[in-house]
Amino acid sequence: MKEFLISVKRNTKLFFKDKGLFFTSLITPLILLVLYATFLANVYTDAFNSVFNSFGMTVEEKVMNGLVGGQLMSSLLAVSCVTVSFCSNMLMVQDKVSGARTDMLITPAKRSTLALSYYISTTVSTLIICFLALGACLIYVGLTGWFLTFSDVMLLVSDVFILVTFGTALSSVINFFLSSQGQISAVGSIVSSCYGFICGAYMPLANFGEGLRNAVMFLPGTYGTSLIRNHSINGALNELSNTLPKEAIEGLKDSIDCNLYFFGNQVETWVAYLVMGVTILILIGAYVLLNVLVKRKKK
Repeated sequence: MKEFLISVKRNTKLFFKDKGLFFTSLITPLILLVLYATFLANVYTDAFNSVFNSFGMTVEEKVMNGLVGGQLMSSLLAVSCVTVSFCSNMLMVQDKVSGARTDMLITPAKRSTLALSYYISTTVSTLIICFLALGACLIYVGLTGWFLTFSDVMLLVSDVFILVTFGTALSSVINFFLSSQGQISAVGSIVSSCYGFICGAYMPLANFGEGLRNAVMFLPGTYGTSLIRNHSINGALNELSNTLPKEAIEGLKDSIDCNLYFFGNQVETWVAYLVMGVTILILIGAYVLLNVLVKRKKK
């Protein structure tokens, strides 16, 4: 246990000590928030208006801002929780490149202890950054149109924790196979550019073709995005339910992936949680298994 705690402390301190890596991870969500608010807010507003216009209805500006702010927040957090995890977990690969990992294996610390310490320290570092990003998003929503309840905020906190855990587990498995700085950069670029699209954060799955939409439904990140989106706009939707018919509310939910459909069957909220939980356990199990197999191979 002592070796484990020392390793976690060492990894976490090194991440925050690396000013370039830390500030890049911290500033990226904030930059995304500014870019989303500047360029995507109008796009989301037009998309919402098209849904309401189809029912011959209009929505007051504050409620519209609450919907747009919630969608912006959910898109940013759904992406950042995973991409920041990859940035935070780069230390595991950098230790391989520098030879620090080999030096640590000479000590009494077990390989499994080191592997677990990377996972925990990455989770801690990523949670700190993502909770700061969540705070910035809540401030933005508060300034534009706040309809969130205390339970909504607590559910958002739990969603961030689940997505960070998922992102850390995924990055741990992928980064396990990396052994050079070039590979780190390549994987980071691919994840940053592609993940937002395949999880439905940048573009709702409702805009995809049926075949692509069904294929993306096999990816667990899609369910995480839907969970955080539901909780980020739940307050605004409840406000709308006082004036709009249920059909309009459901049509709106369908258009922004609050309602997910797996081959035509609606996915319940508990199923989305189950998918995320099982996926996290499988990825962590795979990460542990990889370290065990490498240990046996070394012997």
